[in-house]
Amino acid sequence: MVADSKGKSDISFAGIFASSAFAACFAEICTIPLDTAKVRLQLQKSAVAGDGAALPKYRGMLGTVATIAREEGMSALWKGIVPGLHRQCLYGGLRIGLYEPVKNLYVGSDFVGDVPLTKKILAALTTGAIGITVANPTDLVKVRLQAEGKLPPGVPRRYSGALSAYSTIVRQEGVRALWTGIGPNIARNAIINAAELASYDQVKQTILKIPGFTDNVVTHLLSGLGAGFFAVCIGSPVDVVKSRMMGDSAYKSTLDCFIKTLKNDGPLAFYKGFIPNFGRLGSWNVIMFLTLEQAKKFVKSLESS
Repeated sequence: MVADSKGKSDISFAGIFASSAFAACFAEICTIPLDTAKVRLQLQKSAVAGDGAALPKYRGMLGTVATIAREEGMSALWKGIVPGLHRQCLYGGLRIGLYEPVKNLYVGSDFVGDVPLTKKILAALTTGAIGITVANPTDLVKVRLQAEGKLPPGVPRRYSGALSAYSTIVRQEGVRALWTGIGPNIARNAIINAAELASYDQVKQTILKIPGFTDNVVTHLLSGLGAGFFAVCIGSPVDVVKSRMMGDSAYKSTLDCFIKTLKNDGPLAFYKGFIPNFGRLGSWNVIMFLTLEQAKKFVKSLESS
């Protein structure tokens, strides 16, 4: 993620886009069971006091994973993987691929030295918003598929797969429905993208100034963990609102979802699924950035040969 001191990338935009999409897809495949657990925990409503029948079905990250695997089979943990890969090809490629060009645009072509953190944050906010605006339909389908749990005998599933979900949503709800939750989704992904890319960029830049550290796997590992931690701490509340709006059509707007969640479930509801979210984003960032750095080296060798 960190280029030279002038912020110039040493591979083409097409190379960065392809590397980013590949790294994001690989990380998605490795960590989507944790994402499925996170979505189920976020969509789970609080039990009514004294209502024994309404005790939470899912408890904790590992408990949720175990419950899903036991009731629905191991394959259910990879629900939403197809639209998830669609999303990462578009969103992952755009948000990371555009980061360096947009950062260079904000600092100017004549800038020399370390790029200020504020410019990195602004660039990441911009590319996150652009990327998810394009990829929102894939995110919607992914959440809808992940949210559907075990159904009673004889009750058909809403969607038989990703393509079925796209067509059913368009047919029953209209094309605009594919951009349901676009408000909180832009907020969530712009914020998380800023937390991930800017923090990775900044942490890596800082580590490389420490004697003994070089641009190697250890540096990438530490930077990726830092990026995941900042992303979850900052983005968890908007992530909960986004998941609830996409998983339940009862909410009229972002504000309506926020108020109802706060009123019915309390402020801690905005950090529901925090542990699986950190497990997911922490591991996702480590895998993605490690893969990205290696993919960029491979693409660079191809382009220079």
